[in-house]
Amino acid sequence: MASVKQVSEVSAVEIRPMHELDVPVVVAIERSSYQFPWSEGIFRDCLRVGYICRVIEAGSDIAGYAIMSIGAGEAHVLNVCVREEHRGRGLARKVLLYLIDRARSAGMYEAFLEVRPSNVAAARLYHSLGFEQVGVRRGYYQAANGREDASVLRRMLAVEKK
Repeated sequence: MASVKQVSEVSAVEIRPMHELDVPVVVAIERSSYQFPWSEGIFRDCLRVGYICRVIEAGSDIAGYAIMSIGAGEAHVLNVCVREEHRGRGLARKVLLYLIDRARSAGMYEAFLEVRPSNVAAARLYHSLGFEQVGVRRGYYQAANGREDASVLRRMLAVEKK
């Protein structure tokens, strides 16, 4: 019965553009999710420069967010985060599929992202969506004990012929 509930919960979710008024809630989610969170200024800059910034709404609650840049045939997923109490419901998968579709529609040929090797759940999700490791960025992430490497993942995007 849980799988039926999970599917119905995910289908009741809306992915919509992030607005300036959403930034304080997004920052609160970021701060509660990461030891070294993005600043409010980074989120505002992402909006200002026109990145694809989306929030995941579950009812009247902002359950998470995602940010992606596109250009020169590439999409780069910069940040995906789901509020702790909404995790395990398929929301990150749903927003990632949305971003992949947006990148493909914009004519991008490939999508990239970085993930901490210690973030096993995220890495598993990305691999299940067709992302494959293509490199490592040494010391990319700030960590409690110094720096942590990032696995660089890529997914090729089949651009539909028009």
